[in-house]
Amino acid sequence: MSDTTDYVPPKVWTWNKESGGRFANINRPIAGPTHDKDLPVGKHPMQLYSLGTPNGVKVTIMLEELLALGHGGAEYDAWLINIGQGDQFSSGFVSANPNSKIPALVDHSGPAPIRVFESGAILIHLAEKFGAFLPTDPAARAECLSWLFWQVGSAPYLGGGLGHFYAYAPIKIEYAIDRFAMEVKRQMDVLDRRLGESQYLGGDEYTIADMAVWPWYGGMAKGLLYEAGEFLQVQDYKNVIRWADQLGDRPGVKRGRMVNRTFGDPATQLRERHEASDFDTQTQDKIAPKD
Repeated sequence: MSDTTDYVPPKVWTWNKESGGRFANINRPIAGPTHDKDLPVGKHPMQLYSLGTPNGVKVTIMLEELLALGHGGAEYDAWLINIGQGDQFSSGFVSANPNSKIPALVDHSGPAPIRVFESGAILIHLAEKFGAFLPTDPAARAECLSWLFWQVGSAPYLGGGLGHFYAYAPIKIEYAIDRFAMEVKRQMDVLDRRLGESQYLGGDEYTIADMAVWPWYGGMAKGLLYEAGEFLQVQDYKNVIRWADQLGDRPGVKRGRMVNRTFGDPATQLRERHEASDFDTQTQDKIAPKD
C-alpha cells in the first residue's frame, strides 16, 4: 500500500482486493449473487434475514415492541445472515435485497410475499402495517420521519466513516479520522440539542425515529461502538445519555438487541429467533456458532 503522503490516484481505478482491511472479503465493486442458495422460511408472517449490527437491531427492536403491544401479526423468524461468510451474496438473499446488505424482511402476511429492504423502509412498512410508532398527525409524522431519515443519511459517517478509519482500517490516517470524528461530534451535538428540548426525537412519543437512532448514537453515547467513547468525549452529551438509558431499559429494546447477535457475552446472544419463548429457554445450541 502506498504511503498516504505521496499517493496519487491512478487515471483509472482498479480493485485491489488486499486493501479492504478487516472487511476485505465482504466488499466488492460489483453486485449480484456469488452462489445459489435459497433463504429459509419459517412459520411466522414476518421473515427477517439479518445480523445483530446497529442496522439489524433497528428492526428486531421494532418487531419486539410491536409484539409487546399485542400485535400478533408481527410474530417473526429471525434468520442469521453471516456476512463474514458471504451469506448476503446468496441468490436467495440477493432476491430479497439486491444491495446485499442486512437487514432484509419478507412479509408473508398477504396473498403474495412482499420484500422490504433498507432498515428505514422496513420500519416504515411495519409502522404503517400495524398503525404503531409512527404518528398520524401531519406535523408529528413529519418530525418523526425527518429524524428517521437524518439517521439514514448520517449513519455512513458514523459507521463507514469513523468506524472504518478509527477501528478497522489497516492503517491509521490522521486526516480521515479527524474529518469523520469532527462530523460525528457535530451530529452528536445536533442530537443532544434536540433531546434537550424533547423527551424523544419525534416529540412526546416513542417512535421509529428513536428505534433507528438508538442502536447507532445511543451505542456511541454509552461507549459501545468502536471503543471510541473516550476519544469522542461522549460523556459531554448528557441529553443523549439520558435518552439512551431510557430506551435501553425498555424490555423490547433489550430483547431486540439480543436477536441475531454473534458477539459479546454469550448470555446476550440469540443467534436466531423463531419463538418468543426462545428468550426464556436460551440454550447453548441457540447461542453457539453452527457447524
